[in-house]
Amino acid sequence: MRIDKWLWAARFFKTRALASRACELGRVESNGQQAKPAREVRSGDRLRVRNDSGDFTVDVLGLSEMRGPAAVAQTLYQETDASRELRQKVAEERKAMPHFEKPSKRDRRQIDRLRRE
Repeated sequence: MRIDKWLWAARFFKTRALASRACELGRVESNGQQAKPAREVRSGDRLRVRNDSGDFTVDVLGLSEMRGPAAVAQTLYQETDASRELRQKVAEERKAMPHFEKPSKRDRRQIDRLRRE
């Protein structure tokens, strides 16, 4: 089975075109090697996938030609413990970073007044 089709069926990417593009950009590795979209994927392969949600290192457990519900898609792979811990650590660091909001209209007026003085 093609790796781009499997990534789409396992719900790592919203469309197959996005999965193919990720492969072309080098964001998908299969058993330590950069994967092209047409590369064959088999049960037992270890994939490293980088997408908007983070970096995943997964072991392929099953294959599916169809994209099904998320519960079914999660049975196609098993994420490694190290990958899961790393993603959680990155998420916690992201939450700890200060978040700046745009000033409101009232705040902008006060800033403008201060600048004029």
